Amino acid sequence: MSAEQIVVAGAGLAGLRTVEELRAAGYQGTLTLIGAENRPPYDRPPLSKQLMAGTVDDTSLRPELDSLDVTLRLGERAAGLDDGVLHTDGEDYSFDHLVIATGARPVALPGPGRQRFLRTADDALELRAKLRPGTRLVIIGAGWIGAELATAAAARSCQVTVVEAAATPLAGALGTEIGAATIPWYEEADIELRLGTAVESVEEGGLRLAGGDWLPADEIVTAVGVRPDVGWLAASPVRIENGVAVDEYLRSSVPGVCAVGDCAAFWSRRFGRRLRTEHWDGALRAPAVLAANLTGGSERYDPVPYFWSEQFGRMVQYVGHHAGASELIWRGDPASPKWAACWLAGDRLLAVLTVDLPKDLMQGRRLIESGAQVDAGKLGDQAVPLRAAAC
Repeated sequence: MSAEQIVVAGAGLAGLRTVEELRAAGYQGTLTLIGAENRPPYDRPPLSKQLMAGTVDDTSLRPELDSLDVTLRLGERAAGLDDGVLHTDGEDYSFDHLVIATGARPVALPGPGRQRFLRTADDALELRAKLRPGTRLVIIGAGWIGAELATAAAARSCQVTVVEAAATPLAGALGTEIGAATIPWYEEADIELRLGTAVESVEEGGLRLAGGDWLPADEIVTAVGVRPDVGWLAASPVRIENGVAVDEYLRSSVPGVCAVGDCAAFWSRRFGRRLRTEHWDGALRAPAVLAANLTGGSERYDPVPYFWSEQFGRMVQYVGHHAGASELIWRGDPASPKWAACWLAGDRLLAVLTVDLPKDLMQGRRLIESGAQVDAGKLGDQAVPLRAAAC
């Protein structure tokens, strides 16, 4: 491997971890890490949590990259791919192996008005400076990011309104039955929640809602999701399926080209489908598998996805993947401070959502990993440890 050149396109957590894991695996060749932003690699989850709350100002991961012997090129965006060459908007880079870790971009809504996003460190710092007492903040989208931002803004005494097109918060991520259980959280935080409300356009000074209603705002944040940042691959032979389609070994359809992180849609043998997760946990763990394979190994990447959210004074955690579930079992009363929900396919546990129940989360993860048969009656009994549901 000493004569090879590996280029990593994307300098977020997934890209940095790839560089770290390659060196840890003994790779001694040339490494180039290319990032679209002008900042060195940093952590994104704190942007909507600790940074927005004002408890931290910097989420840098590892600014001292010298020890990794990597060439860091910042402020260059991937622009195209030819045989053995990555094109950026600044330069061309020859490679023996390319790791695509370009992440995702936020979805924008129509309209000429200023709409902010919460995706980059600059986004977060600029927005935080605007969150003063009395600021009329409108957040479009009651998903994970929308809820976390609403939490932080309410704590800074802003007047917060959350507009959601679906019937409940988190409907797309968890379904309306679970999402309905979170509606009271907004009221408790003195946040106006407008459900079933579509946005026609973002205008200067507010939103034009479907039907013609006007919602005034000092600041507008659009948080309706992200899309994999893979448009620059449109003219390449790399297969795209809601991201870069990769196999169990994280290899794309083009030899020598791999992908990790938010832009990678990997095949999961465990769940029998292609998954693309936008989770910190995946960006942290997938690079170890990729590095092992790039240095002669043959490891499969087939995780149990994990995600967490801190909102309205609660720790909400999710593990697994519930698409294809045939049954939803409540574990505790969702009106109580602590509860969980379990998704089943037959007698197999697919996913668990917990609210302030870390033990249930850990035990549920082990059950999903093992593929054990479970007793649905025990799953629904909060007095029974979750691990005891295994048959």
